[in-house]
Amino acid sequence: MSTEEALASGTVEHPLEVGARVTCQRGSTAALTECDIIEREYNDGTWRYYVHFDGTDRRLDSWITEDDVIVDQPAAGAAAANGATHGGVGRLGSSEFGSRRATRNMKRKSNEINHVASAGINTYDEALEKEHEESTKVKNIQVIEMGRYEIDTWYFSPYPDSFAHQTRLFICPFSLKYFKRRTAYVSHLATIERRGPPGKKIYSAPAPTMSDGCKKMGLSQPSNLTSYEVDGSSAKVYCQCLCLLAKLFLDHKTLYYDVDPFLFYVLCEEDEHGEETLAGYFSKEKSSSEGNNIACILVMPQHQRKGYGKLLIDLAYNITLREGKVGSPEKPLSDLGQLSFRSYWTEVLLDALRSHKGNCTIRDLAARTAIQTEDIIATLQSLNLIKFWKGQHVISVSPKIVDEHLRTNARASLRCDPELLTWQPPASTADSA
Repeated sequence: MSTEEALASGTVEHPLEVGARVTCQRGSTAALTECDIIEREYNDGTWRYYVHFDGTDRRLDSWITEDDVIVDQPAAGAAAANGATHGGVGRLGSSEFGSRRATRNMKRKSNEINHVASAGINTYDEALEKEHEESTKVKNIQVIEMGRYEIDTWYFSPYPDSFAHQTRLFICPFSLKYFKRRTAYVSHLATIERRGPPGKKIYSAPAPTMSDGCKKMGLSQPSNLTSYEVDGSSAKVYCQCLCLLAKLFLDHKTLYYDVDPFLFYVLCEEDEHGEETLAGYFSKEKSSSEGNNIACILVMPQHQRKGYGKLLIDLAYNITLREGKVGSPEKPLSDLGQLSFRSYWTEVLLDALRSHKGNCTIRDLAARTAIQTEDIIATLQSLNLIKFWKGQHVISVSPKIVDEHLRTNARASLRCDPELLTWQPPASTADSA
C-alpha cells in the first residue's frame, strides 16, 4: 500500500506529519536527538520517516522507522518551544521549516533540476533557496559503485527520472556514465577505449612520498597524479555526468546541465597500467565578472584525507598566476570550504611573508600569490598580522612572529609544482593581460 492509499483508506493509524519535530535515537548507542520529519512513506504495514537531525549536515539525514521515535521523552524545552502535544510531537511553523542557511550562492535557477538550462542570477533569493531545499530534501540514490569502490552518497542528485529512483547506481570511473544494472556497467567497461578524462593534460606528477606513519598503518602506495582541463562546451556529456556525480556529495551545487560556460579541472590517480580514475575536480567560469577562479570543488569521498583538496586549490591559484590575475572562490563558502581555503591562504601568505625581503604590501602579496586582496586582509586579520592605520591596512609583522605562526599553522600538504604545470593562457588572454 502506498502512502497515498494508506492515508485515503483510513484503516491505518494516523502517522506523524511532515514538518513535525520529534525526538529519536541515532543508532543504538547515540544520545537522544531532536529531529525534523522531512518526508514519510508507508510500506508493508509500517510508517518510515525521513528526518534531519539537529546540529548536523544534511548528508546525515536518514530514514527511521516509527519504532525509532521517542514520543514519551522529548528533549528539554522541545515541547514548550514548539507547542508540542501528544508526547513531544509538534509542528514547525512555515518560517522554520526548510530555512537552513544557504552555503553556496545560487548561480542557476532551480528549474535546472528539471533539466532546463536557465540564465544565471547574481543575488541570493530566499524563496529560491527554499524551493531548492524542497526539491532536494530526500536523498534519492543511496549507494554508487565506481570501479573498486562502493560509496555511500550524501545528497540528492537530479539524475534523469529513470535513474533517479534507483537505490544503487553503477558509474564508470573513466567516462562517468551511469547505469542501473551491473551487467550493462560491466559491458561498458569492457568496451570503453579511453581510460581517463577527455581534454588536455596540464599536470603530471609522480606519486607523493608516503610518510612513515602511513606505511605503519598499512596504507597502499599513492598513485601518480594527473590533471586535465576539460571544456564544458566540447565535452558536454562528460561534464554533465561529472556535475551529476558531484551533486551526490555537494549540498548546494546547482549547475548540472548548462556546462558550456565552464572549464573543469579534473584530478586523477594514474595506476601502473596508465588508467586514470577521478579523484576530484574544480570548475571555473570561462569569464567571471566577479573574478572567481573556483566555482565548485570536490574531492571524492574515497580519496579524501590525501591532501588533494589543497592540491586542487593550489592548482587553481597557479593557473590564475599564469593568467596575470588574482582570484577568489565563489562565495559564500560552506563551513568546510571556509576552513579549507582559510588554511590554504594562511600557509601561502605566511610563506610569502617569510621569503619577502624588506617592506611588504597587500598588493605585493596579491601579485605573488594571486589571492584577492579581500581574502588576504581577512586572513591576516584572523592572524592579527594587519592593522588599519591612517585609512589604510598596514601589515605589521616581524620574521619571528611569522616563524611562530608557521609552527602553529603549517600543515603538511600537497602542492602544485609549477615546473610540472604545462598550462599556458590562450594567446588572447595573455595579450589582454
